Amino acid sequence: MTETDCIEHIPFKNTGYFTKTMLDYLAKDAKILPFYNNFPNLEGFKSQIEEKKLSVLSQSRAILVESLKKQYKNSAISELTQRNIGLLALNNTFTVTTGHQLNLFTGPLYFLYKILSVINLCEELSVKFPKENFVPIYWMATEDHDFEEINFFNFKDVKFRWNTNQNGAVGRFSTEGLEEVLAVFSAKLGDSKRANELKELFSQGYTKHNNLAEATQYIANELFGKYGIVIIDADTADLKRPFLPFVKDELLNQTSYNEVSKTNLEFEKNYKVQVNPREINLFYLTENQRERIVFEEGIYQINNTEITFSEAEILEELENYPERFSPNVLMRPLYQEVILPNLSYVGGGGEIAYWLQLKSYFEKVKVPFPILLLRNSVQVISEKQSKKLEKLDISLEEIFLKQNDLLTKKVNENSEVSVDFGQQKEFLKQQFSDLKVIAKKTDVSFVGAVNAQEKKQIKGLENLEKRLLRAEKRKQNDLVQRITDLQNQLFPNQSLEERQRNFSEYYLEYGNDFVQQLKDNLKPLQLEFMVLKM
Repeated sequence: MTETDCIEHIPFKNTGYFTKTMLDYLAKDAKILPFYNNFPNLEGFKSQIEEKKLSVLSQSRAILVESLKKQYKNSAISELTQRNIGLLALNNTFTVTTGHQLNLFTGPLYFLYKILSVINLCEELSVKFPKENFVPIYWMATEDHDFEEINFFNFKDVKFRWNTNQNGAVGRFSTEGLEEVLAVFSAKLGDSKRANELKELFSQGYTKHNNLAEATQYIANELFGKYGIVIIDADTADLKRPFLPFVKDELLNQTSYNEVSKTNLEFEKNYKVQVNPREINLFYLTENQRERIVFEEGIYQINNTEITFSEAEILEELENYPERFSPNVLMRPLYQEVILPNLSYVGGGGEIAYWLQLKSYFEKVKVPFPILLLRNSVQVISEKQSKKLEKLDISLEEIFLKQNDLLTKKVNENSEVSVDFGQQKEFLKQQFSDLKVIAKKTDVSFVGAVNAQEKKQIKGLENLEKRLLRAEKRKQNDLVQRITDLQNQLFPNQSLEERQRNFSEYYLEYGNDFVQQLKDNLKPLQLEFMVLKM
């Protein structure tokens, strides 16, 4: 299967998917310019490399490499990943990063798209800038504590959920109890060769590793290790020590709150604010809890606990136990950029939107702001589905229409009755326009009655249009059902499949070829929605 056979690209605007904020960002709209640094193109990356060269210390690189070696100590590691970790010690090595939660069994499909996007972007940059090295990074959100967002995955319309009473950072959760999820999942998979491969991957990941961070690292490494991905767990004391000055600044000066609050006043003039800062954007992290740090009346209080610190005490705690201070959604990006020689963050629309609120904060603390790049989005269409679309005369752009709009369009196209209600409405409006002119010349009070009658008759036409459409849908019931069934297959719950489906569905159908086809065809800098025909 050649590239031209299996893919088509669609501009984001034709998919009805991205928000106005993202479209403006991609279009380099003047209003969004103040909120990002370099644009995600080769010229932008050239500038970003020069900026980052000046900010990364050799000592920070050494700490990063040693920490990664510890994290991979008990893991089977590909030669390319091992090489990439070593390259991070060199001053001409840079990273491209994506982050994601520790979703059970990778969660939704876009987990794959994120990671393959950074891998492919690094390969493209290596060709364009041969004097530099580029390493793809998957940042595991091990310190996140929102377990309800990650404790499930979907497979063929069945939700597999992991129930546990553990609390705190999810990366530290014991994997005990996941054998039960495996048993239920295995029963649904069947006994084919690929089904057994999926069972083995799940089993090795979750029943052979002690915690969720290790399990997720194993699974991601099995899927992407051969492409050189470097997986990082930042919930460690050694990585947090270089970040210590920024945590201290946050505790004493609330810099993130001050800067992001000012940015939000400008941002909200044209765009929706995604995240509002707290006065202190840090959590206090222990083995079984992750609670906000609150500053009141000169005392640092750990929310929902009896733990308190004076200023001197909390600074001593920070010095002795930096791993206990966990950045929230606003400070995590800064943590990433401090400990990595990073050029770009690749994320979804929501992620990029809140990153856009952080530029002035980065400038204040003198850390280069990364290039922000929308991850690739993909719609997979089987050969059978592709033939159905062709037979129904539905284009790739049309399949992204809302279901009612798609049905209306196709029913009207196939109708034997041709009534242009738009033309009828315009004709009616013109008639009433002439009548209003006459009314004003004779009796001004009559204008109100004319307006009311116009509204009534326009409404009557709209009702007739709806009745005709309903009648046509009944008459073309077979066509309506075929279109509805096909679109529901492609868009489960009338949503992009990348947010609903797990990779295991396609692995069961196509095996490793599915991941390889994605790897071969995702083009991060094209900024287009990809349709992958399998």
